[in-house]
This record gives sequence, C-alpha cells and structure tokens, in this order.
Amino acid sequence: MWENYSEGWRFSGEYTFARFFGNTLLMEAGNVIGGVLTAALVAYGFGRLNFKLRGLWFSIMLLTMMLPGQVTVVPQYILFNHFGFVDSYVPLVLPHFLGGGAFFIFLLVQFIRGIPRDLDEAAKIDGASVYGIFLRIIFPLLKPALVTVAIFTFIWSWDDFFAQVLYISSIDKFTVGLALRMFIDQFEIQWGQLLAMSLLSIVPSVVIFLLAQKHFVEGIATTGLKG
Repeated sequence: MWENYSEGWRFSGEYTFARFFGNTLLMEAGNVIGGVLTAALVAYGFGRLNFKLRGLWFSIMLLTMMLPGQVTVVPQYILFNHFGFVDSYVPLVLPHFLGGGAFFIFLLVQFIRGIPRDLDEAAKIDGASVYGIFLRIIFPLLKPALVTVAIFTFIWSWDDFFAQVLYISSIDKFTVGLALRMFIDQFEIQWGQLLAMSLLSIVPSVVIFLLAQKHFVEGIATTGLKG
C-alpha cells in the first residue's frame, strides 16, 4: 500500500508531485490574496460609501450571480489568448484581482452593515480618511468574514479542473488536478497510485478548514446580523 504513495509521488523521472503541489499552491496564494482584497474593497464601497446609483450597481452585481459561468468561457478565452496569457496562471489568478466574486462581495457587505457606524464617525473626528477608516477600522473587524472568503476561494479554485485544463497545457505548469488526469491518460492505469495521490490532493483543503474552523463558523454565524 505504501509503495503506491512513494511511486505515485515520484510520478515520472522528470516531474514529481512536489512540483505539481507547488504549482497549485502558488496559484492558490494569488487567488486567495486577490479574492480577499478585492472583495473587501468593493464590499466597503457598497456597504459604507454613498455614491450615485449605488443601489443599481449593487443589483447588477447580484444579477451576475445568476449568469452561468459557461456563458463567459469563450469570450474570456479569446481575450486571454489575444494578450498571450494562455498556458500561464494569469487567466486563473487575474479574475480574482479584478472582481472578487459577487457572492463574496455580498457576504462582506452584509457583515459590514452589522458594524456600527459610530466607529466610522469617531475615526472621522480623529482625522481618518475614507481609506484610513477601511484599513484601521473595517478591515480588521472583517477578519471572520475574510477567513470565510479565503476558505471558499481556496477550495473552489483548487477544485476548478475545467479552468485549469482549459488554460494550462505545459506539463511543468500542471496543477494537482491535471497531474491526476495524466494517470488516467496512461495506457495502463495505475489505480493504486492514482487513489493514493487523490487522497493527498484533498489534504490541503482539509487542513486549512480545520485550522480556520473557528473563524469560519464565526463568519458564517455573524454575517447579516445587525449591530
């Protein structure tokens, strides 16, 4: 049984699963950082700032949650191919820095609405700017909700096999999901090695959830409650 883990980890003479795990974790770091920062900034704008047509833009953002992801696949691929980003991690990471995700923005807006506005007023009296209020007041208080966003972003992008197989073609850039697919593409499938590596592939998601479980439950429980 243990030979399946050692043989599966070695994978081939040139590449090992350490390379594929490293590629995936590097991509995930960009996704989580981009998703958390962008969602927090946009949610702060919708939750605290007053600007023209705020309600309309918020409604449009919520409507994008009803748009099937398959509708945007072809336009996105044409755009990234035009800029030469295909066969790189840019198409997988860049959307997280540009949008943050409508669901996560909505989640954070509900959390921000539960934070008393008296804190904002007190910060303004002390001379804090709009950005200062966000960095020193709102962002630290968003910690439970941000952990929730980070966990969901990590798990969903880790499991997003379709986007990975669509944009990545070089073996040296393969993620864990694409490497597992290579086991099936072999003439003689090594089922023991495939199942052993499949088990290891879920370990990062489980570990991250267990480490952040307290903040995750707190973020889910308190989101939407009024202060």
